[in-house]
Amino acid sequence: MSDETRNVPDNPGVVAPPPFIYGGALAAGLLVGRLYPVAVLPRRVSWVIGCSLLAGGLLLGSSGIDSQRRAETNVDPYKPTTAIVETGPYRYTRNPLYVGLTLMYGGVTTLTNSLPAALLLPVVLGVMRRGVIEREERYLEGKFGDEYLRYKARVRRWL
Repeated sequence: MSDETRNVPDNPGVVAPPPFIYGGALAAGLLVGRLYPVAVLPRRVSWVIGCSLLAGGLLLGSSGIDSQRRAETNVDPYKPTTAIVETGPYRYTRNPLYVGLTLMYGGVTTLTNSLPAALLLPVVLGVMRRGVIEREERYLEGKFGDEYLRYKARVRRWL
């Protein structure tokens, strides 16, 4: 019996779109940071580090999206994956989009000098691991079998 006849969706069933997970936590952290400001870094330092993280995250994320589009697979985790992407940043990390989002989150947090937002990042990473990445990995193992397992053995999850 095929997945379609069993009404099993051809997607990993993530808990929420990853940008919403990062964005929601970041918004909450920045709001608390505005209510209870705690400057951790000198302004010039936060500016240099924050801009670097933000630029790096944008570059990595856009490169990952470009690699997925070239491989003609879906970026949206609610749509079927049609190929294992092993080019571009996927040669070094299985999750360049999530590494990029993490760098951007860190960049905004550093630029705004928001300690509450920074303290929420481990929670975000935990939700991403359990609610997104582990589900995606199970889905890809089931869909692509040995091809994905070989890729997984060769390339690290993060960096």
